[in-house]
Amino acid sequence: MARRPRKTDPQKLRPRFWERVALKEMTPAEWEALCDGCGKCCLNKLEDADTGEVVFTRIACRLLDDSTCRCANYAIRKSIVPECVVLSPKTLGEVVYWMPASCAYRRLWEGRGLADWHPLVSGDPQSVHEAGKSVQGWTIPEFDVPLEDWEDHLIEEEL
Repeated sequence: MARRPRKTDPQKLRPRFWERVALKEMTPAEWEALCDGCGKCCLNKLEDADTGEVVFTRIACRLLDDSTCRCANYAIRKSIVPECVVLSPKTLGEVVYWMPASCAYRRLWEGRGLADWHPLVSGDPQSVHEAGKSVQGWTIPEFDVPLEDWEDHLIEEEL
């Protein structure tokens, strides 16, 4: 579910809105601006049916551009990847359990602030990559690995 680079008009974003505005009260531009562009939500995950534990793999959605950490077809992703989650204030509570711990949406949902490397805090859209918090350059395309081999590509550390 990685996003394309935003062409958000900074004038449409309230100053430090993420500290003062509830997620459900953000404007669409503010909501979209929360995405740090890490690409982690576009990693395929495995969920244990018995325990509910979710583990990430290095295997990326077919639409993830590994160099930019953005979706190659964001506007029509649901028609290409029907299981892609469209994140919104209404759906966040249902999916937050599998989102990476570093995700801005999850951090704010849990009452934590944005990380210092988040582009809204740093003012630099590359800060997420420079801090090593994105999947840039280390994913494997999903069609390169048979489903039965996905367990061989688990990510052990917390994302």
